[in-house]
Amino acid sequence: KQWYQRRVRGLLRFSAGNMAKLIQRFNLTGVVTKGFGRGSKELGCPTANMDEKAVLAASHLSTGIYYGWACVGNGPVLKAVTSVGWNPQYNNDHKSVEVHIIHEFGGDFYGETLRFMFLGYIRDEVSFDSLEALIDRINADVSEGSAALDHHLDLREDPFFTNPV
Repeated sequence: KQWYQRRVRGLLRFSAGNMAKLIQRFNLTGVVTKGFGRGSKELGCPTANMDEKAVLAASHLSTGIYYGWACVGNGPVLKAVTSVGWNPQYNNDHKSVEVHIIHEFGGDFYGETLRFMFLGYIRDEVSFDSLEALIDRINADVSEGSAALDHHLDLREDPFFTNPV
């Protein structure tokens, strides 16, 4: 009980000064598929696109930008920010789940299993006046999500990551 009370007090102090909102935790597993190639090339923010089965499993989520923990294959559990939705900046015709893992990888990992633990909601999906405005907001989302995850470090050891099915 004391652990829970300390955690809630800490989260309330954190959320009072930040926009990110806690959500009911949701775990999603999928396979990394090839996307549009815009994340790295246009936006400087590489993303791992989850397969259609994962997109369907996340269909109950509101569209928008989330933060959480991610793991590729049997690799380390890392901070991540995820976009769920239609990418209105690009007028996509199908919904996607795109995970930006806050880490430098040496290459692509298409076909690998990706596990993502949704923990918080940062903002709604919107279209921006310019590509520069979108890039600025992405950078702010990454900073906000990273800071929020500092309050959830213990979840890196969750069985979702340590004992994958």
